[in-house]
Amino acid sequence: MSRSFDGILRAILTSRVYELARETSLDAAPRLSGRVQNTVWLKREDQQPVFSFKIRGAYNRMTRLSASERKAGVITASAGNHAQGVALSAKHLGMRAVIVMPKTTPDIKVEAVRALDAEVVLVGDHYSEAQQHCDHLAEETGLTFVHPFDDPLVIAGQGTIADEIVRQHPRDLTAIFVPVGGGGLLAGIGAYMKSVMPEVCVIGVEPVDSDAMNRALKAGHPVRLESPGLFADGVAVRQVGRHTFPIVRSTAEEIVLVNNDEICAAIKDIFDDTRTIVEPAGALAVAGLKSYVERGGIRDRHLVALLSGANMNFDRLRFVAERAELGESREALFAVTIPERPGSFRQFCAAIGPRVITEFNYRLNDRDRADVFVGLSVRSREDAMNVKADLIRQGYETADLSDNELAKLHVRYMVGGHARGVKRERLCRFEFPERPGALLQFLDTLGGRWNISLFHYRNHGSDFGRVLAGLEVPSHEDAAFERFLAILGYRFQVEDGNDAYCRFLEPSAER
Repeated sequence: MSRSFDGILRAILTSRVYELARETSLDAAPRLSGRVQNTVWLKREDQQPVFSFKIRGAYNRMTRLSASERKAGVITASAGNHAQGVALSAKHLGMRAVIVMPKTTPDIKVEAVRALDAEVVLVGDHYSEAQQHCDHLAEETGLTFVHPFDDPLVIAGQGTIADEIVRQHPRDLTAIFVPVGGGGLLAGIGAYMKSVMPEVCVIGVEPVDSDAMNRALKAGHPVRLESPGLFADGVAVRQVGRHTFPIVRSTAEEIVLVNNDEICAAIKDIFDDTRTIVEPAGALAVAGLKSYVERGGIRDRHLVALLSGANMNFDRLRFVAERAELGESREALFAVTIPERPGSFRQFCAAIGPRVITEFNYRLNDRDRADVFVGLSVRSREDAMNVKADLIRQGYETADLSDNELAKLHVRYMVGGHARGVKRERLCRFEFPERPGALLQFLDTLGGRWNISLFHYRNHGSDFGRVLAGLEVPSHEDAAFERFLAILGYRFQVEDGNDAYCRFLEPSAER
């Protein structure tokens, strides 16, 4: 046993989580096991009273408050699972709880916290703004702040999950995959496993656009993310904790990064085996397990993936369903150039062969050639590459758009031909906060300086809206345009020259 973690181990073994939390099951996942050729077990933290593991750490921390601290009450900042964990713990212990949440928090989460008799304060568009206000209120009111991850007692509470896994599956375990936000869950599980079963690999999983722990490990110290991705909002932190970081650095084998499509595919995998719909952060571990197995050619091992939560917004399911097939490499998106003449469509379908066409978008805009946006059912990423190569061999100019975010989020819903008369269009993808006035703020900051030549928005059930906007910007005003983007304060990606845009949307004068 490693003596360096004796203190954490004792704290885990003496945690009081089971006064409120429950021991969750470790369930086999036969369908997923067959697909990845390993025995996969799912640790079901979606079975907790608040459908998330966060209840463990919150309750363990709050049971250790002094009498005066209990009398004053607690406060925290959270947009989801930690908020519910603190609220339920406070209700059980008969304490006052104040939860500061961003204004952009979906109503379902706000109402869930209020239903637990906690006081909700809505402030700001982002978690960081809510956290700042929370700090101010804590100092002003004397309420005790309950940290979502960077607290030794919170870490110990989360570590009780590892104790259950060891008791439920004591032999032949190769690795445990753990979602990572601020690192409290990974630190607790890592410290326990390295003390009790050091031969078991503990592997963290993060989204590629919210990889605060991955970057911290590479830098050797916690680093601050300017704008973490929000799809897996349960792990969207700007910086990992000062307590969690050294523990993770000493205990985690590695950090696996996954994209949103892989997360969506993992949500589907979990549903297929459990008939439960977990939230994006809750599916991270399965996505990481699949990536790790494929990359390393791992076979015939016993692997555990932790399902951290199931507080899914219902309106987000549309996006998940659309992207799951891409994440599983069961659908591929292509831009294909075909001759503009009678019979060319039939000829192209014959070239595809007996495959299911999932999508076909086309509009006449040139008398000599036509760019078509086509989706095809495929068996794997390799199969998609073979389709592309086969079409090229038959003389079709073909581009694979399966990894093109602009194509997947916007172009597939917009194919309609190239605009005429548009002058020097600059194209950007934005993430608007989902709150009243977000568009007006965009327009006020724009101030009528440039004409809007393109605008597309679809609600994806997230805490932000994905917007594609084109603006007519003369070349001598590029510096002013860059200043506008900086002042606006919304996350953005300049998409000038994107292949999907050039093929299907770019103004004809520029082609």
